[in-house]
Amino acid sequence: MSTANREAVRGDREAVRVAVLADSDTRWKWGALTARRITPAGTRPEGYLLRGRATPTARQLAETAGARTADTGGAPREVTGAEFLRVLAEEGYDVVVLALVGGTVQAVLHGLAGLGPARRPVVVTGYVGVVYEKLADGLLLRHGADVVLANSAADARRFRAVYEGVGADASAVVQAALPFLGGARHTPEPGRDTLVFAAQPSVPATRAERAYLLERLVRHAELHPKREVVLKLRSKPGEHTTHIEELPYQKLAARRPLPANLALAYGHMGELLDRTDLLVTVSSTAALESLHRGVPTAVLTDFGVREALGNHHFIGSGLLASFDHLDEGRRPEADPDWLADHGVHPAGSSPAYERAFDAARDRVLTLLGEPVLPPPRPYYTAATAPGYLPGVLARHRLDAPPSPAPSRARRALRNAARGAYRHGVQRVAPVIRRLGEL
Repeated sequence: MSTANREAVRGDREAVRVAVLADSDTRWKWGALTARRITPAGTRPEGYLLRGRATPTARQLAETAGARTADTGGAPREVTGAEFLRVLAEEGYDVVVLALVGGTVQAVLHGLAGLGPARRPVVVTGYVGVVYEKLADGLLLRHGADVVLANSAADARRFRAVYEGVGADASAVVQAALPFLGGARHTPEPGRDTLVFAAQPSVPATRAERAYLLERLVRHAELHPKREVVLKLRSKPGEHTTHIEELPYQKLAARRPLPANLALAYGHMGELLDRTDLLVTVSSTAALESLHRGVPTAVLTDFGVREALGNHHFIGSGLLASFDHLDEGRRPEADPDWLADHGVHPAGSSPAYERAFDAARDRVLTLLGEPVLPPPRPYYTAATAPGYLPGVLARHRLDAPPSPAPSRARRALRNAARGAYRHGVQRVAPVIRRLGEL
């Protein structure tokens, strides 16, 4: 696309071209929906999936991600990091949403800086949910993007404090919200009583802890035979999400009889929340989706309130409870001040929630109006992190200028090798770790 054509496109806000690069099902969901929230109405982002161990399957994209391909430019295309940089150099996108882990964001930012003087896209990034670990590491790896989205006022304060604390520019931090909150306001129905437990791939992690949770769900179902108890699963065996799930609940459940009122379910969380009367989790972002709808929500304390679990994020929320409490019939009540500070507006699709993206949209449109954007300037450089940055870039093979597109035979060989690697990571490695008690 010529420079003149690009300028013409930017004069027509309805013609903004947006690309989303994601590396897992949940990040695709966040990236695709964020792209639509922060760009002009009618924009259909084009999707790219970073090839790796967590590349989502077609089922995950259709059922779990919640961002329909009809809302985007079709099914997302699978690429490597180097291939995506070639796409950016050739396609002339106006906005790029990087829905990736921090190290990959940093690699793409440095790759963009090496593309030369061509007019580059506005770069937006952020987090898919609750930020409860690696706050400084993840934020500094995302520094250099034009917009770093914070999902709440609390996150915006924390993000700016980290950047300012190391002497980095914090102006890219923009307060927004999680883009997938919404749905119908919770309304109790006579005769309906449904408890949903939102499982997580890696929290808790051990076999004993996951078996304990399953047993508590079984006991709860037996204590409340008129209540429908649903164990909401994140993935099928062999599928990977943002985190590795080595001990799927469905395998544990297959080894024992389950009460008739306890069921396992896949699918989109939003559809399940339509009929949920109590959402229970250790620390899943599903809790925020539930709270936004006004669904009674409980965050479990059975394994303690710990940073490793992520449930420390909910300190002060009024939501902390144990299964003993739930068995007794307790339903926690959320603190309204905590909800507001953490980006939750429990009134369905409320005006306050819709306005949460105004600042980010305005920032993107302002940047699109700039005749030239300077190259990204990440905090990490060869001068600030000479013992860290080279390894980050090398892992993504972006420590050198993009190489020419590979031949058809070379692509076929790479695809076969990647398929074998992914099978080993997803299927073989977990078995070996369990057998070796590693």
